Amino acid sequence: MQVRVITVEREYGSGGALIARRLAEKLEWKLWDEELTAEIARLANVDHKAACRCDERVDPLVYRLFKVFARGSYERALPVEGSASGFDTDQMFEMLQRVVKDAASRGNCVIVGRGAPYILRDNPNAFHVFVYASREEKILRIKSIGKTEKEAAQLVSEIDAERASFIRHYFGAEWPCRALYNVMINSKFGDEYVIEMILEHIAALEKLHAPLSAGA
Repeated sequence: MQVRVITVEREYGSGGALIARRLAEKLEWKLWDEELTAEIARLANVDHKAACRCDERVDPLVYRLFKVFARGSYERALPVEGSASGFDTDQMFEMLQRVVKDAASRGNCVIVGRGAPYILRDNPNAFHVFVYASREEKILRIKSIGKTEKEAAQLVSEIDAERASFIRHYFGAEWPCRALYNVMINSKFGDEYVIEMILEHIAALEKLHAPLSAGA
């Protein structure tokens, strides 16, 4: 077995997206985060911002659920303008699956969130990570980007609940689904610690599945 794809799912505010970026830089692999939305927009021939928003006529609940996955880190800090008539959340979800699978087929990439562990659950070369942290740690991280204590606490409570609803809606599973992940890591010990732990787990897994040398 050779790991060619790493998916990084994360609790909101745990720092998972930044960890994924630094992991991709360390490996010199392609990072798929906001780039996923841009690729969907390109394939669907719609404006990038419109792809983030989806059609105004989409059921508001489903729209909000997808929005959490369609954007990158700290999604709600970003403005959303424009719409794409006829391009709804279900269509975007189908497109998302295509883009994620295509990215994985190219290999050597780190994919952030968006249900990627579920989409790639049968990919033998994918390694799935879940990054979490205590509520206090998450609030501190979110406050560091300029949110108030109240705003940070609200974001922590609401966004993960929406991510869980998204997974239930499209995959019929609970979030996080522990059985999907190769490793679940607490980010309170620092980003570098998390990155090193991920790489050590991958090395151990590849060693376990390495073919025996000739004459062994």
